[in-house]
Amino acid sequence: MDHIFFFYFAGVIAVTSLLVVALRNPVYSALALLIMFFHVAGLYVTLHAEFLAAVQIVVYAGAILVLYLFVVMLLNVKTEERYHNQLPVAGLLGVMLCTEVILLLIQSRTAASAVPGDPVITSGNTETIGEVLYSTYLFPFEVASLILLVAMIGAIILAKKDIGDTVQ
Repeated sequence: MDHIFFFYFAGVIAVTSLLVVALRNPVYSALALLIMFFHVAGLYVTLHAEFLAAVQIVVYAGAILVLYLFVVMLLNVKTEERYHNQLPVAGLLGVMLCTEVILLLIQSRTAASAVPGDPVITSGNTETIGEVLYSTYLFPFEVASLILLVAMIGAIILAKKDIGDTVQ
């Protein structure tokens, strides 16, 4: 049953990632990217990585995609300005990628597959990440939060200075 979900998510991810590149309207490309982000999160759920799925939705589908849409709408990109004649390079890279996939499939069929034993689950992924983050990596976590706080204050000061310059 897991294989069915994997192939569904993988197929939709492949199709929507092609649509992101192929669609001429940048807003439609961003919507295809949104669908791809949600299906990548679904793939994480099938791998029992619920925390990564939640981060995928919040960070990528929430923040990064909104940033893309703001940039697209701010720049007002014309459809004819987006494309260049890169068909030969894209074809060469596509052939190389397909060759690598075929070689990996041949190698995986010839290699002996080891079946791991059933792991003993003591706690979930989120609990484990929280325990490690707030015990072993507490100092680097606090330093990163302090750096982000300083960057946020600096951005507010720079933005306020620019607003003050245009008003006067």
